Amino acid sequence: MLKTGFIGAGTTGTALAVGLSQKKWPVVAVFSRTLSSAQKLARLAPDCQICDTAQELVDIADLVFITTPDDVIAQVCHEVQWRGNQSVVHCSGAHSVDILEPAREHGATVGSFHPLQTFASVDQATQNLPGSTFALEAEEPLLSTLKQLAILLRGTWVKLKPGDKVLYHAAAVFACNYLVTLVKLALDLWQDFGVSPKEATRALLPLLQGTVNNISDIGLPGCLTGPVARGDLDTVERHLDALQAKDPSLLTIYKVLGLQAIPIALAKGKVNEQKAEEMKALLGHPEFFARCHSEGADRPNNLTQGTLRQAPKGRRDSSPRQIGAQNDRRGVRTTEKEIRNESYAEK
Repeated sequence: MLKTGFIGAGTTGTALAVGLSQKKWPVVAVFSRTLSSAQKLARLAPDCQICDTAQELVDIADLVFITTPDDVIAQVCHEVQWRGNQSVVHCSGAHSVDILEPAREHGATVGSFHPLQTFASVDQATQNLPGSTFALEAEEPLLSTLKQLAILLRGTWVKLKPGDKVLYHAAAVFACNYLVTLVKLALDLWQDFGVSPKEATRALLPLLQGTVNNISDIGLPGCLTGPVARGDLDTVERHLDALQAKDPSLLTIYKVLGLQAIPIALAKGKVNEQKAEEMKALLGHPEFFARCHSEGADRPNNLTQGTLRQAPKGRRDSSPRQIGAQNDRRGVRTTEKEIRNESYAEK
């Protein structure tokens, strides 16, 4: 087994070092610009010594993990002298191995080892690491070593090509970071009817956990539920009206996500093509409304004069989404330009 050192003792570095140490992998050294972080890692990984400089660690270790913030990986790699029988690995989700070129020029083997996991704290990261997938980028023989480490940490691995890394990381942002953002938007809406964020979080967590369970147990597309999944136009329309009154920026987000949900609903088989087209008309043109909102234009509401058709009874306005939905229901194809012109004819 390769003597392993960590440059950087933040959340990711500490979690990896502790996980490997617990599996009897030789974690022999740590260097961090924050001494207290290095001391904490060393306490949790027996036989790990604290180095005074990054070069001291590089002189000791055969396998070096650079687990610093992404924006200083290249600087760290450039500042030390590497040797030919050494392996250098970073843990960035966004950068390819090209950022380690200075080490490769000195004859070292380079790679990337990114845990596809969310690490909010060291303790939580250590608990979440087992079972995670690790994205690997390396050539043999380092690739086999990184596969071994992933399995040792009770994880699985996926090998990425150099050009895959950015989209891989963007996918992780969608699944993790923006999920948090969506929950924040939901919590804000709950406050509108007098429920505190803490209470709202407690109420929504079972729903979130149930959703994750459905994704795991049923998978896509079957796990999709809700009004789009069942083609419930009236409910979607009520949502649009309420969000327009509350915050038009939320309306745009709702529309974009709704449009992305329609193909999943079709694949699930609970809606047909006609219903899908009606939902597209109802949710369509989010970029148009976003632009109008940013330019200070008002969304049309209850416009009944001139050539603009009046909303049928039970409908609250004649906005583009209304007109498109109405025409689609009658089998009339309406282009975006026609919808815009008709809606704003008397503005």
